[in-house]
Amino acid sequence: MLPWDYPQPFTMTVQPCADDIDGLNHTNNAVYVRWCEKIGWAHSEARGLSLIDYQRLDRAMAIRRGEYDYLLPTALDDQLTLGTWLFASDGKLTLERRFQLIRDRDGQTVVRGRWDLVCIEISSGRVRRMPPEFRQVYLTEMVQTIGSASPPLSHP
Repeated sequence: MLPWDYPQPFTMTVQPCADDIDGLNHTNNAVYVRWCEKIGWAHSEARGLSLIDYQRLDRAMAIRRGEYDYLLPTALDDQLTLGTWLFASDGKLTLERRFQLIRDRDGQTVVRGRWDLVCIEISSGRVRRMPPEFRQVYLTEMVQTIGSASPPLSHP
């Protein structure tokens, strides 16, 4: 069992390929950001909200701020498991998503990340309230944090 920071992550396996490796002979940091985007969409779709739904509702959860801590390097063909959670929301406009990437062979956390998301109207780009469909899907999926401390992003 992998040492997750929070219970019941939505997970996907990832593995660096040759195109992901940079001049320092490890996975380029931009690859981790792409993987976070990929799992964010996969999690949303698994819960019932796809890009088509976003377009139909003229609403989206847009990244206002992304924060990543790159703790350890990964190499070509490392087997990794990426987890994500919905963590906090004001129930109206904002949502927080967290990420943790674990190297399977030794259980080490190699990346932690966090997104601050805001609901926007796609057609105008303006901040708007979450539609009921967003609240129903996203707010019921949030990690319960009462009585549990958040691990800091800056150390493994």
